Amino acid sequence: MASEFKKVMLIDDNEIDLKINSKIISLAKLFDEIIICQSGEEGLDYLSKYILNPEKLPDLLLLDIQMPEMDGFEFLDYYKRLPRNFTSRCPVAMLSSTLDFGDIKRAEANAHVVKLLRKPLLTTELAALIGK
Repeated sequence: MASEFKKVMLIDDNEIDLKINSKIISLAKLFDEIIICQSGEEGLDYLSKYILNPEKLPDLLLLDIQMPEMDGFEFLDYYKRLPRNFTSRCPVAMLSSTLDFGDIKRAEANAHVVKLLRKPLLTTELAALIGK
């Protein structure tokens, strides 16, 4: 039913986590395409480049919290400035290997964040998140 989730963007600085999580997403067959970015900056560059090209944009963002240079919360500060017609239809789920109480509170307080997921991803949690 909820097949509007075709593309997912995975933003994580950790290469091993990227490999594991993209493999989990691929095996679960929940999305047609995975856009992989190794930093918040790379994710924002991609979104800025394709913001006027909706078929290139993701339907869901999986965003690591702890990254060097730009962490997940800093990314969200830029994300909220993107056009509303995009941000309103592309929810963000934050990823964390540690469920730090401060991070949980900050994630819950952000209007764009729909869920905080533990690493590695669980296909059941991801499927529930997108309604499949």
